[in-house]
Amino acid sequence: MLIEIYGKQECDLCHSARKKVNHLLGKWSMDEDVEVKFMDTDTVDGAAEADFFDVFEIPGVLLKPKDNQDEVVARWEGEAPPSDELRESLEKLQKTV
Repeated sequence: MLIEIYGKQECDLCHSARKKVNHLLGKWSMDEDVEVKFMDTDTVDGAAEADFFDVFEIPGVLLKPKDNQDEVVARWEGEAPPSDELRESLEKLQKTV
């Protein structure tokens, strides 16, 4: 599984979202199973990826299967994902893999 966090380096909400996601994955012992990537929207590549996946608000958090990174299973924009929603989405995706 892959979690992509779209944002900017100096964005406090983006930093908070990264920290929360990594903390929760560690707490749930899922940090070995889930890759977390930060996509800086101030870079050409990050902005292009954000545009491709229609991320209009930062932080944008996308959950994707590792084997099909063009498929978005769950998304949250403008905030860090609520822990219960993130866990439910991860468990649902884990069952399909």
